[in-house]
Amino acid sequence: MAPELPAGSDAADLFAGGGEAGRLMAAHGWARTAVGPVESWPQGLRFAVRTVLASRFPMVLTWGPDFLQFYNDAYAPFIGAKHPAIGEDIRVTLAEGWDALAGPVEHAMATREASWLPRLPLLLERAGYREETYFTVSHAPAFGDDGTVAGMHAVCTEVTGEVLGERRQELLHALSTADGALGDEPAVLDGLCAALAGDPLDVPFAAVYLDDDGGLRRAATVGCAPERLPATVADAAGLPGRVSDLRIVGGMWEDRVRHAVALPLTGSAGDRVGVLVLGVSPNRALDEEYRTFLALVAGQVASALGNARAFEAERRRAESLAELDRAKTAFFSDVSHELRTPLTLLLGPISDVLAAEGLPPGARDQLTLARRNGQRLQRLVNDLMDFASIEAGQASAVRVATDLPAFTAELAGVLRAGAERAGLSLTVDCPPLPHPAAVDPRMWEKVVLNLLSNAVKYTFVGGIEVQLRGTDDAVELTVSDTGIGIPVEELPLVFDRFHRVAGSLARNREGTGIGLALVRELVALHGGTVGVTSEPGRGSTFSVTVPYGTPDAAGDAEHPAAPSEAARGTADVWETDAAPREQPAEPTDSSVTVLVVDDNADMRTYLTRLLAPIWRVQTCADGEEALAAVAEHLPDVVVTDVMMPRLDGFELLQRLRADPATRAVPVLMLTARAGQEAAVEGFDAGVDDYLAKPFQAAELIARLRVAIDRAAGVRAAAGADPAPAPGAPAGPPPTAPRTGRGARPDVRVLVPASRQPAAPVVPAAAPAPAPPAPPVHFDSWRFPASPRAIPGLRRALRRLLESAGLTEDQAYDLLLAACEAATNAVEHAQDPIEPFIDVTVEASATGVVITVRDYGQWRERGASMDRGRGSTLMSAFADISAVPSPEGTTVTIRASRAA
Repeated sequence: MAPELPAGSDAADLFAGGGEAGRLMAAHGWARTAVGPVESWPQGLRFAVRTVLASRFPMVLTWGPDFLQFYNDAYAPFIGAKHPAIGEDIRVTLAEGWDALAGPVEHAMATREASWLPRLPLLLERAGYREETYFTVSHAPAFGDDGTVAGMHAVCTEVTGEVLGERRQELLHALSTADGALGDEPAVLDGLCAALAGDPLDVPFAAVYLDDDGGLRRAATVGCAPERLPATVADAAGLPGRVSDLRIVGGMWEDRVRHAVALPLTGSAGDRVGVLVLGVSPNRALDEEYRTFLALVAGQVASALGNARAFEAERRRAESLAELDRAKTAFFSDVSHELRTPLTLLLGPISDVLAAEGLPPGARDQLTLARRNGQRLQRLVNDLMDFASIEAGQASAVRVATDLPAFTAELAGVLRAGAERAGLSLTVDCPPLPHPAAVDPRMWEKVVLNLLSNAVKYTFVGGIEVQLRGTDDAVELTVSDTGIGIPVEELPLVFDRFHRVAGSLARNREGTGIGLALVRELVALHGGTVGVTSEPGRGSTFSVTVPYGTPDAAGDAEHPAAPSEAARGTADVWETDAAPREQPAEPTDSSVTVLVVDDNADMRTYLTRLLAPIWRVQTCADGEEALAAVAEHLPDVVVTDVMMPRLDGFELLQRLRADPATRAVPVLMLTARAGQEAAVEGFDAGVDDYLAKPFQAAELIARLRVAIDRAAGVRAAAGADPAPAPGAPAGPPPTAPRTGRGARPDVRVLVPASRQPAAPVVPAAAPAPAPPAPPVHFDSWRFPASPRAIPGLRRALRRLLESAGLTEDQAYDLLLAACEAATNAVEHAQDPIEPFIDVTVEASATGVVITVRDYGQWRERGASMDRGRGSTLMSAFADISAVPSPEGTTVTIRASRAA
């Protein structure tokens, strides 16, 4: 500790307030130096010393030819362990760095011009090693009393931390952008090494070791010859820590590198992928800040390697998928090409025979059915060929000048009959365009018909609207419907190949999943775009935008674009599917009933013609219709397809097996899913027999005979009535359990009057002949909870009431009451858990029961359950009751049959 300043001395006045440096100056033996005792110091020196000691900024003063130094407390940390050095030659104190300082100091003293040296690198040995430091320094002359330069005045600040921080940040940034060729790990390693080579002062050398067969393999090095490091090691412990023997130099002053650190390289899942060896600069202490920086370097290297490997894995996966996609496309192309020849040899002779005179009506119907389905297969083959050509880049749009509004309207008109037979309205709005348009007619035909076919397929109530509009530079086609809609999460996928919305309600399950994908590709060939907006339960709108285009070929003015034969074949199929025109064959005297369930109208027609000469045949389009038919009359055997809308074959089988009254009914499945695995799946589900399409008629008939005879034998052996009615005392009436918000209950179980009455028990010894049951007309529908559904309900209800033989006045009254109940359900049910209303109707010989079920909560009413004038109106025609529940309300309308 420096001694206290003697009171009253010159030293006490001169060095007062100088802190430790002032006390050291006061205690120093200046008389033994060139400046002499303090009392003899010139005023210039005294003034300069006072300035240094009074400053809080690091300052140093040298005086005389011996460069004796005077500095303040702020300057002392700069020389570290060499402090105190007051009164000593600064050239000795800073000997290791004087080469960098001598020139600026001499220049300032000789020219009397101050120097400015920002971020001056200095070698200091203030901490026991050759340290890399940086200072911003200014040297100025110090004047004696006679005005001559007697010394040097220096002001300095250390910026070592700032320089190192910026330099290290640049390296980390370079590493983060040194990915090289994504997916190419050697290229990424080269890029990382190049980045590390850009900062040899912080990272004198580096080596990357990657995990390989339980050990570590040297993958890349920088800053040293690879052969100086081991090529492989068993684990990280075998990597060098002290590396002085490797004769590697580094740092600012090219000193020997003596230490290295080995840091693990971990992947995103936390697993180790390798080890990074980093040399430590010999001119910087390995403090916490330096260790953190090296850890960040290892993190950047690990991230780059992880990205490279992830990208490579994704690239391999994408290549595999692309190869699979190409193979699938090539397969479809080859198969489609091979199918065209046999299709030609099938359709040609069939058409020739149909064109001949004198063909029996039965044979003509059979051949017409064959030709229609052959043409459907031909359209599928053509679509696959088109898609294969597009995928191979061999397809292009040949535009010709086209009256697009007239052509589009005509194409829409092709499907008008099918839409109207399905109970849908079709509105076409195609005004003239402001500019001439040029499209490929056959491609445009596929676009319009695919969109319209989709609309018919997924719309059950309401209508379809086709609009064509012209803007300044493009034509916009929109096809809107009031169908089931598309879930939000499915919208980005609807134009993908082979994608089908799971569980969607449709008129049938047929289709390949390429229709909308083909639309997108065909529109893209015209330089256009497609889009879709949709709301589940309310409908969808598909939009197509294409530029007006310029003709690529001359059109035929005398024969403008018109729908092709393929287009008219599409329309014919939809007319058949929407409302089958076949009439069931007259039943024979057989008492056996076969229930045929298939969503394909032609298949139902074929099976009816095949089986009707032998047994009674009843047909249904899906599993829900089949359950309603079974409730009316128990069949002896059920023949069902597997893939159907609403309720498929397996779900139908499960419902039949769950009901004691229908558990013993034999079920034979017809499916296009061939193979042993599909058959095993069917038998595991409890099916009695399983037949893959295509099948031989004789085989189907034989299998049905076996199933019917086996079931009759089982009933005879058990002493059971051969045809128990569903709902008989064998068990409780079947109910459909509700398993979630989306599950649909059986509406009929909510209305006791709609169930079949229990048959009286007759002694087995003397069974009384049962009188023939009066005909019961039953049907059920599900409509969107929208006012647009009411016209569809009115049409469906009118058809059933007319077929039941009700008088015109009573049918009108019941129509009015049912539509009023449905309107109330649509308008007043609050917060419905499902956006639908369910309607059932049962017309028997004694009366009519109609139920309207909603899935919302009505506003609170009095005990009378009066719902306003609508209830009063309905009560004028029939007996009305309402049963509310937490899941909705069921309104029941009962009326006795008018005489």
